[in-house]
Amino acid sequence: MSAGIESCLWDVIIVGTGMGGATAGHALARQGLKVLFVDKGRSPAAPGSILGGYPEDEVGSPFPPTPATLDGLRRGGREWERIVDASAPRRTSHIPFIGSGVGGSSALYGMAMERFFPADFAPAECFPEGVAESTLPRRWPIAYEDLSPYYTQAEALYRVRGSRDPLRGADFAPAYLDPGMLSPGADELARWLREAGMHPYRLPLACELVPECACCQSYLCARGCKNDAGRICVEPAVRDHGASLIDACEVVRLEASPQRVEGVVCRHEGRSFTLRARTVVLAAGALHTPRLLLASANADWPRGLANRSGLVGRNLMRHYVDLYVIRPRTPPGAQAAWKEIAFNDFYHDAGGGKLGSVQDFGMLPPVRQVLDVLADDIAQRYTALAGMLFRPFAPLVGRYLEHRLAGSRILAALMEDLPYADNRIELAGDGGVQLHYRLHATERRRIARMRSTMKDLLAPFRPMLIKQAESNERLAHACGTCRFGEDAGTSVLRPDNRAHDIDNLYVVDASFFPSSAGINPSLTIAANALRVAEAIGRAMAQEPVSP
Repeated sequence: MSAGIESCLWDVIIVGTGMGGATAGHALARQGLKVLFVDKGRSPAAPGSILGGYPEDEVGSPFPPTPATLDGLRRGGREWERIVDASAPRRTSHIPFIGSGVGGSSALYGMAMERFFPADFAPAECFPEGVAESTLPRRWPIAYEDLSPYYTQAEALYRVRGSRDPLRGADFAPAYLDPGMLSPGADELARWLREAGMHPYRLPLACELVPECACCQSYLCARGCKNDAGRICVEPAVRDHGASLIDACEVVRLEASPQRVEGVVCRHEGRSFTLRARTVVLAAGALHTPRLLLASANADWPRGLANRSGLVGRNLMRHYVDLYVIRPRTPPGAQAAWKEIAFNDFYHDAGGGKLGSVQDFGMLPPVRQVLDVLADDIAQRYTALAGMLFRPFAPLVGRYLEHRLAGSRILAALMEDLPYADNRIELAGDGGVQLHYRLHATERRRIARMRSTMKDLLAPFRPMLIKQAESNERLAHACGTCRFGEDAGTSVLRPDNRAHDIDNLYVVDASFFPSSAGINPSLTIAANALRVAEAIGRAMAQEPVSP
């Protein structure tokens, strides 16, 4: 790292290079601002990165973790630090399956980029039975119409391919790129779904149509066909628009006065230093952005930076994802890796409230990895001995799973969860992340209703249900821990995503969501980042530059 990076007064420092940080940083660099990206993880371009496959294939299972296996996760763009789950009477810990590196979790995602429904921006109307108990707001401080032009920009930027969802109305006409031909297995399933009264469509994916593409869900792409945030935004921002990047650099805390962030304290290659910028944008994800704010407490901000409301870290949401293994007549073959079709017929439940979306899941990780995770779960939930006793039976379980999955297709049911103040992120004793998350009665009823509905629909395929919704180890699409809103007493951020009472601090990852919707969040994060980048540019244009 050059000395100039430390001595420079940057226009904008972006902490985190996932979908929000990368998209905002790219837009700001294109405005001519001096942008510095800082990421705790590595760049996929760094020597020794593990591309085109799971890190476990090269270094072995991280359960139990060793320095070599944790380094493998790091080189594969994955989180390598455990989080503490204090939700149950017996505290456990696990390594969340999220991205950590340039591109963030988008470097691992299955490329689904889909708009929220207009109704998602008025969530209380969709959950009449859950509003009293939860902290669900009546509506977002912005409407679908406010975000719509940025949705269009983000779809073009990430080169999204798909087809129109017929349930979204005649005026919904996104300019998707051609998704290519459906595989025979997906075509058969789509025809069957239409005969059953469903409305399948091509799931919008941010990808290139590269021959023999393996989709690369859950690992780093080696072929340039996955349009993730690093490839689409960070690389061109640095190459073409004068931005800079420091990877493998952890932001430890923010130094702040009562109204401004004055410094970004970092640790890189064993050395600590402070970076300075006119504006600081946090995009470390819904787990680590609140952790960083809480770790930045000082005399002016005793409960944590930007935390006068006491809501930093609270209202954590994570989607409930269940998997359904079905075996259609036409096997999926090589296309089993792809997310091809989706349907939203259960999204707005006629019985009151919302259920969720259903989409192709793609491929599960190799069975041996599933078994390693299962053994670790057992050891964490019960005792280390229980995990050891499971392992002799793992080969039998593995053979059953391989037989059951052979020639099968996997559908994922994605359900929205509601925000509750007691579901939250706190600082662990070592300064890491401590998670509190429990399901409330409203969520349990909706999960049961979705499972019953899916079982009835898929009965001809004799589906195998892989339950994940209740498990905090399956942390999917975490959001909500720094919600935005008009009222400083009930939100952390203003409608423009600037922190209440701090003039130069913004948050652009999924932390800002006041509700989680039931759709993959990537496109909404990217669209909002473009909206916020415009607001930052306007604010900085009116701000005098210090000498």
